[in-house]
Amino acid sequence: MAQVGEKDLLHLALPKGRMQAGVFSLLSDAGIRVVGEERGYRPAVSVPGFEVKVLKPQNIVEMLHAGSRDAGLAGADWVAELNIDLVELLDTGLDPVRIVAAAPAALLKNGKLPRRRVVVASEYERLTMAWMAKRKLRAAFVRSYGATEVFPPEDADCIVDVAQSGATLRANGLVVVDELMTSSTRLYANPAAMDDPSKKERLEGLVLLLRSVLEARHRVMLEVNVPPEKLESVIAILPCMREPTISTLHGGAGYAVKVAAPRKDLPRLIPEIKKRGGTDVVVTALTQIVP
Repeated sequence: MAQVGEKDLLHLALPKGRMQAGVFSLLSDAGIRVVGEERGYRPAVSVPGFEVKVLKPQNIVEMLHAGSRDAGLAGADWVAELNIDLVELLDTGLDPVRIVAAAPAALLKNGKLPRRRVVVASEYERLTMAWMAKRKLRAAFVRSYGATEVFPPEDADCIVDVAQSGATLRANGLVVVDELMTSSTRLYANPAAMDDPSKKERLEGLVLLLRSVLEARHRVMLEVNVPPEKLESVIAILPCMREPTISTLHGGAGYAVKVAAPRKDLPRLIPEIKKRGGTDVVVTALTQIVP
């Protein structure tokens, strides 16, 4: 990433809270160190051209809309809730969650909310109001400010909230009755930043680095030695990004074959490789893959 002057810094927002650990780890694996006090809000980064601030995800979305931040990592749920026009640059897939409607099991009839008037509590006003209208519910909305799951049954009949594993809902005796959307941590940009050639170039470079880490997390380097007569049989089952890398073993004893294989395929691949005559299988973790 090119050197830039102070006035040309790209203003990047990083999330505070549950998303922070995953985002900081992703940046670190991409070679971007974030340095600062644990409770600080203005860390330094190890690459030039970026000025960083740590904010709550919903504030990141608002600041991107206001133009005080050029880019930031936030949840798709808050972009949808605030109904703001941003440029989505990358879905990291980190912190996948569902936005769900949930209610006490005792309230439900055949898994559905009763026809009477109900009270729905949530931090997500726009998403909740749209859901209530879509489902044609007789309902009143109550805004919550965290710990939404404690509202039922005394203070609300139903909630709209984030669910990851569902353990918090179950612990509070709540059952999911509907799913409004899925969300994950994504890199967004203010449209104006993408109209600035210098900022656009740096953002595209950042996307390249982050995507290289995300791709590497799903793949491993698989290496195997193969006798000459077994080569085509082994190659036929090997998944790879383009073509496998093949080199000749010393003395013409066979071939060394190398591919970047999906990690999830290993339980199937390794036994099949051995069955087809492959030997000396080595699996190595990858840190970055740039196609």
